[in-house]
Amino acid sequence: MVSRMGDIKLGPDHSEPDYGNLSWFAMLFSAGMGIGLLFFGVAEPLMHFANPPIGSGLTQESAREAMQITFFHWGLHAWAIYALFAVILAYFSYRKDLPLLPRSAFYPLIGDRIYSWMGDCVDIFCVIGTLFGVATSLGLGVAQVNAGLSFLFGLPQTTGVQILLIAIITCFATISVVAGLDGGIKRLSNANMILAVALLLFVLLFGETVFLLKTFLQNTGTYLSDVVSKTFNLYTYEKKEAWVGGWTLLYWGWWVSWAPFVGMFIARISRGRTIREFMAGVIFIPTGFTFFWMTVFGNTAISKIFKGEGDKLLTAVETNVPVALFEFLNFFPFSSVISFLAMILVVTFFVSSSDSGSLVIDTLASGGKKEPPVWQRIYWAFLEGFVACALLLTGGLEALQTMTIASAFPMIILILIAAFAFFKTLREDYSLLTAVKNSRLNAPTLSPDGDWKKSLASIAKHPTKAEAQIFLKETVVSALTELSLELKKQSFNVLVEETSDSEAVRLIVKNEDVENFCYGVRLRKFKTPEYIPEQAEDFFRAEMFLLQGGQDCDVYGFSKEQIISDAISYFKKHLHYLHVTNSETH
Repeated sequence: MVSRMGDIKLGPDHSEPDYGNLSWFAMLFSAGMGIGLLFFGVAEPLMHFANPPIGSGLTQESAREAMQITFFHWGLHAWAIYALFAVILAYFSYRKDLPLLPRSAFYPLIGDRIYSWMGDCVDIFCVIGTLFGVATSLGLGVAQVNAGLSFLFGLPQTTGVQILLIAIITCFATISVVAGLDGGIKRLSNANMILAVALLLFVLLFGETVFLLKTFLQNTGTYLSDVVSKTFNLYTYEKKEAWVGGWTLLYWGWWVSWAPFVGMFIARISRGRTIREFMAGVIFIPTGFTFFWMTVFGNTAISKIFKGEGDKLLTAVETNVPVALFEFLNFFPFSSVISFLAMILVVTFFVSSSDSGSLVIDTLASGGKKEPPVWQRIYWAFLEGFVACALLLTGGLEALQTMTIASAFPMIILILIAAFAFFKTLREDYSLLTAVKNSRLNAPTLSPDGDWKKSLASIAKHPTKAEAQIFLKETVVSALTELSLELKKQSFNVLVEETSDSEAVRLIVKNEDVENFCYGVRLRKFKTPEYIPEQAEDFFRAEMFLLQGGQDCDVYGFSKEQIISDAISYFKKHLHYLHVTNSETH
């Protein structure tokens, strides 16, 4: 992110993001940890406040430590795991044109064998991890929905009721996943964010606003100051192995087991962003929102305890965690209405986690298809609900957590190997990108006959589609065809491809075991600038592109000789890149 390799796009050089920033953030956050914040936003700070790993509980010191532990568990570490796996998948899929599957990350190491049983094993591990990770989330969500219904309407909190709720909400999730990414998941994620922000602002404005803003600043500063020491603190001298295993390692296992699910989903919605933009967005924005959420809910709850008003809340945290959120909201005006809206938010987060998980598992199981068959989406949505029900019946929340950690272990090894392969390929890609951009030719200043007036007229020209197609056909195709014939004489494996709509042509030099070379020109439509009022219709640029994507260079007006010269220049630099890469390899 902080190096020059951060400039590389997750897609061709000319690609643009598929989704706006707000929708992108809403979708990745809803998939990442929406239910977790509602379930633990009040409960976890109070648990650490009452029973800290070291020292006495219910003190000022334990209050500060409680927020630091909560921040540590939900902060940069979690989103860094998601971001690492997601950027690897997005890079190999959108940059290297491989399937959007975990197996693609291993292509630099095993080549085409990713399409054999080796690749199948990688994807199977990810399917299992995703299935149990999502099932854990569903188990937490349904427990809180049941708690909300019990708090508001007196519905009993039993396993049978929770299984019925899973069945009902799974049906809603199935409808959403059938509607697809844009039709269902995107809209649901946007609704999640609106409801979540509304609930957050309500608690902030009707609570101790100034105090909460001050604690947010202090909590964040202390977290950043202590994050390294807390990362390596295993409480060895205090003999707190059980606490570390039941809290920190459980969270790390949870994040790792969710990495295939969240990573693939984030990769699916992040095409066209630079690595720097992607990493900054995925790591820091959700972390900042999470910190603010934990501060508003956690510090408000702790403040109520200090004031002697939170005995029932503390009892709820110790005996029935899912109901803690609703006991907390009882401190505010319109508590019944707000509790009902909070329960609706839990349901929508529940549905978005289920349908996002179903989409990811379906993509894995169908070999990377972006739009798998509808019946498969329905199958996986119901299977997730079935697994969650089975785990609730056999052991409740503890069974869910145990399966989460068990499924995370193989993923740790796979992620480390994938990270090595990613970095290796990224360095080669950056070498190629640097070699190309450092040698980019500007448009010739003068026309072939040396007439500067013709050159100026060419620069000021805004050709129509018909004019651009004539230039492509008569000049570019002719130039690349002539160049290909000469390259064939030099024993290169060359072909020239032209699209049927006469809007793109490219010359490809195929190489064995190394990167191919591509030089092409494609027509792109743009709005006519306001300073050319006499041309009402859109104009077209004849943009040059390479294998890595468009280079923002308009060659309209070049002569045939200038096109050939431009292509040869890039071909020379490509050969230099292959020489440098091969030298580094040996």
